Amino acid sequence: QVQLVESGGGLVQPGGSLRLSCAASGSVVLINAMGWYRQAPGKQRELVAQLTNAGRTDYADSVKGRFTISRDIAKNTVYLQMNNLKSEDTAVYYCKARRSYLGDYWGQGTQVTVSS
Repeated sequence: QVQLVESGGGLVQPGGSLRLSCAASGSVVLINAMGWYRQAPGKQRELVAQLTNAGRTDYADSVKGRFTISRDIAKNTVYLQMNNLKSEDTAVYYCKARRSYLGDYWGQGTQVTVSS
């Protein structure tokens, strides 16, 4: 069992910045990737950014150049720095941890609202 707790969401104006954090606890051994997904009303959940233990990163085209994912493996924490936020970024952001051979674990989500 892995528990994931997100923090850092909130309301921000267009062009502003937010930094999301996700701390993993429980059976954290064998976690080999962590990342962020988001889901807006009426839309499917989509990958925002992911970072593997090998250092490979994946970003959605819509956030490249604006968002940066990083991870502190020792602290089992992943971060998402979001700059130049747009209204289209409004969504619930979910943290995900991948555990080798055991599947994926999800956090409860944190709301990010970009509005003037």
